[in-house]
Amino acid sequence: MKRPGLIAIALLACVGGLVYLPGASAATLERTRPFKAADLKVEINATDGDAGLQTFLDDEAWNEIKIVNPAGALMIDLQATGPLEDYGLTELFSESSEPPFDEFPLEEFKKLFPEGDYVFTGTLVDGTKLRSEVPLTHDFPAGPTILKPEDGGQVSAAALMIRWEPSAQTPPGVHIVGYQVIVVREDGTRSLQADLVPSARKFRVPKEFLQGGTEYKAEVLAIEASGNQTLTEVTFTVK
Repeated sequence: MKRPGLIAIALLACVGGLVYLPGASAATLERTRPFKAADLKVEINATDGDAGLQTFLDDEAWNEIKIVNPAGALMIDLQATGPLEDYGLTELFSESSEPPFDEFPLEEFKKLFPEGDYVFTGTLVDGTKLRSEVPLTHDFPAGPTILKPEDGGQVSAAALMIRWEPSAQTPPGVHIVGYQVIVVREDGTRSLQADLVPSARKFRVPKEFLQGGTEYKAEVLAIEASGNQTLTEVTFTVK
């Protein structure tokens, strides 16, 4: 889900067709190192009923990035040109579109983005080559059940405790390693985020963060060991 104020820069990635990517030679691999950070995960919104693929990478200044799926299909092909070609880019976050499941079911989403190793490659402005193999799984936790606040309810700024419980529908073998709570003012101008241990079931929102007569959205995300995450959300108004 796209959250104003939490992500400073999000670049749109180009979607390509099928390509043949020849294997890297031993000489090429000797001059290649992994990305400092490379990540691929799925976020499911259990409230809205949709899913999105999130891509993140970070390194020193680069001018070319490619991502290929396990079948050899080129998914992202991004090049810095003009003044950015020699100046370079660093951090990249992108998120796919999120059509609702009644238009694009989760099973179709899983076919579009199959499990396996996705190959990230890139070139730094100094010519250094980058290459990382990033696994993607279909281990999806079920969305938490938010007990408080009630969706559409009114709350006191002095006593807002977000409470939730894990869903019994999380499949066997799917391991929740933590929860994340995000509270966002509906106009997107303020946001609060907390990363919590897997045993957490509540989070108190500081009263200084909340403003009377204002609508907010609260999200609770269950985070799986693979990085995949499923969120449930509610909206509420502060008295």
